[in-house]
Amino acid sequence: MVNHFFKKKKKYILLTDITKLCNFDAKFFLKNQKIYNVGNLREAKSNEITFFDNLNYEKDAISCKAFACITNERFAKFLNKEVMPIISKKPLLDFYKVVKIFYPDSSVDNENIVSFKISKKFSKKNISIGSNCLIDQTVQIGSNTKIGNNVFIKPKVSIGRNCIIGSNVIIENSFLGDNVIIKSGTLIGQTGFGFYIENNKRIKFPHIGRVIIENGVIIGSLCTIDRGSLTDTIIGEFSSIDNQVQVAHNVKIGHHCMIASQVGIAGSTIIGNKVQIGGQAGISGHLKIGNNVKIGGKSGVVKDIEDNQTVMGYPATNIKSFLKNNK
Repeated sequence: MVNHFFKKKKKYILLTDITKLCNFDAKFFLKNQKIYNVGNLREAKSNEITFFDNLNYEKDAISCKAFACITNERFAKFLNKEVMPIISKKPLLDFYKVVKIFYPDSSVDNENIVSFKISKKFSKKNISIGSNCLIDQTVQIGSNTKIGNNVFIKPKVSIGRNCIIGSNVIIENSFLGDNVIIKSGTLIGQTGFGFYIENNKRIKFPHIGRVIIENGVIIGSLCTIDRGSLTDTIIGEFSSIDNQVQVAHNVKIGHHCMIASQVGIAGSTIIGNKVQIGGQAGISGHLKIGNNVKIGGKSGVVKDIEDNQTVMGYPATNIKSFLKNNK
């Protein structure tokens, strides 16, 4: 992933410095190997480093192409044999320390906006912008887009044509397609929830990903859509999200989905196409929800769901089993 919003502050990190950070005694001759970036297990390149601490990603570990991977003793055996394992007691935490060396500003939300006189830049494109808006001079906005009052749009954001952005909206680290509707009070592209405690200090996880909102998406009022930690958070085309929905970092939502009010989707979960989720349902992290799945209101989803299933309850089970057990 080419990073659009965060500048990489170091060109490379020596592998020997990474092993020291992980307290790993590396008895090999590649200590001066240069690591040029970080990536997730599936997408990391041959000169990059990644991490592996969840067996849900075993298939990605087998096909991983990174030069090195921070993992633990138990999981190292699942790695592609071409990948060098760096053994750590806390793989995720040590990996995020490496991320912060490359991208030290990625764990906070940037509040700096260099604004400009809106009328000069957008009047020819039939763009209407309300009162008290702060829009960074690097923002790109397509023709015939309407923006409400008290809106903040931060550096390098791109908004497509024929979009409607309600009042009191904040958008950062995001790309929006055409014909997108964002209703009032919604926050898009801020850091997700994630931190670790070290020396009695809370240290925020870095978030170098983006939010990608594809064409024709509707997002209701007072929603929060967090930017990705390593990969992008994605809302697929023509999906509809109701009010007060939380979409955590790295979540992928397919096309033509319908998500009702007060749903919470935890980090790194992948939701297929044409999925319907009832109000107040909760979906745990790192899950895969298949295509055409229907999830009943107030359900708690704690495991993967295959295509074309209808589930309900906590833990969410097949609808027939749920109704049989709740007569």
